[in-house]
Amino acid sequence: MLAHIKAYRAPDDVETSLRYADGHRKVLEAYGVKQVTSASHNWLYDPNTYVIVVESDDRSTIYGGTRVQIRSPEIKMPMEDAIAKIDKNIYNYVDNIGDYNVAEFCGLFNSKEVAGYGIGSVYLGRTAMAISSMVGIKYLMGLCSPLTLSISQRIGFEVLTDLGNNGTFYYPKEGLIATSLIARDLVNLPFATPEEREKILSLRENPKQTVIETGLRGELEITYDINQWI
Repeated sequence: MLAHIKAYRAPDDVETSLRYADGHRKVLEAYGVKQVTSASHNWLYDPNTYVIVVESDDRSTIYGGTRVQIRSPEIKMPMEDAIAKIDKNIYNYVDNIGDYNVAEFCGLFNSKEVAGYGIGSVYLGRTAMAISSMVGIKYLMGLCSPLTLSISQRIGFEVLTDLGNNGTFYYPKEGLIATSLIARDLVNLPFATPEEREKILSLRENPKQTVIETGLRGELEITYDINQWI
């Protein structure tokens, strides 16, 4: 299977951003989730939001995507309002970090047709980590499901135990558990596994590259082009 991963500032390709948002919405609805803060479209024209999409070889289909959404005076991170429903300390926590210093890894999805290739859980996560250091933010935060917690920790996240019930919440609906995450050193990634750190550093140093990965469903050839905002 062939796939392309590209990243860009949200306003630079609104058409692709809308296709990504539609794909995210459809996946959420398939799980019975119709209201989620990361599905808001207030980021579409935000120059501090970076969109990452995985496309088919002919670029006609978006297999998955995510965003690195930097907090600014104009737009909060989606997880702030989501967590505040349970723990309002999130606002003070992020205020103390400061605008433009922190971003959220959010809006992550992959379509069912590529389930098992690791697109949503692994390759987009590596890319988000690489981009976060490239754009100069200090911290990356996020929310993850129980299924993706171990993968999130592999790429360098820690559980943010200061919030919620030791870092966990019911989100995006009752009965579904989310864990709050933070990566505090995006340059050195001290909590990433050696293998993942090597791959993330490779993407940072060579943002245009082609690699072959092997997953549960076989080989996946990925072409990366993740510095289109430069």
